[in-house]
Amino acid sequence: MPQVRPPAVAGSFYPGRSQTLSHDVLAMLASAKPDATGTAAPPPKALIVPHAGYIYSGATAAQAYAQLGAVRHTIRRVVLLGPVHRVPVRGLALPGADYFATPLGEIEVDQNAVAAIRALPQVVVSPAAHAQEHSLEVQLPFLQLALDDFKLLPLAVGDATPAEVAQVLELLWGGAETLIVISSDLSHFLPYATAQAVDRATVQGMLQLQTKLNHQQACGATPVNGLLLAARQHHLQPHLLGLCNSGDTAGDKGRVVGYAALAFTPGENHAH
Repeated sequence: MPQVRPPAVAGSFYPGRSQTLSHDVLAMLASAKPDATGTAAPPPKALIVPHAGYIYSGATAAQAYAQLGAVRHTIRRVVLLGPVHRVPVRGLALPGADYFATPLGEIEVDQNAVAAIRALPQVVVSPAAHAQEHSLEVQLPFLQLALDDFKLLPLAVGDATPAEVAQVLELLWGGAETLIVISSDLSHFLPYATAQAVDRATVQGMLQLQTKLNHQQACGATPVNGLLLAARQHHLQPHLLGLCNSGDTAGDKGRVVGYAALAFTPGENHAH
């Protein structure tokens, strides 16, 4: 029997009914469509997206997923990394599942990708790390509606170095058929104005591909740092698509969580 990882946060982080869910996500994608200003940006190789409830960060995430319009038929593999929130893990955890289910249907786990990284010492298998983890799950409905036919390589990232994460990404890098998605929120529970300043500085570091982010700056600092290291090696150009916090969306301004959407596109190799 195939192992299916069922949704854990449908009905709480996002709508549990498929009709409502697809309606809401498609509406967010539509309102986030990139501006038709002359030259289209090259399609992204990698995205950084937030992972709170959709009323808080869905619109920001949609700004990243809306960049995929031109490559929705091309992308066949999505490598999705997010931090563990509940179960501590050393390294990067595979789910041990064959499918991930959402109210919109099942996504097949890419077993060729699993095989490609399985032997690395920092890669482990932990169904427990994935069972309740929302950082990966909330990305799935966006991927299901922004892309056509893809397989998933989901990794719940615990204690790992940027180099260990980058090594995994390197083995899965592929070509235009592979998209890398890193799930991370920014600062947590600061007052509104403080959060804005802290998050702006954090994003500035990301745009400079600095791999020294800490967990106060971003809960997904570990996979983000790994992507930034790989982005530097592959000459990707980072672009900020959106930056806000829960005080801008559905929360009060006393204690906020920060959200950013970034795209990384293949850059020119000449010096700027």
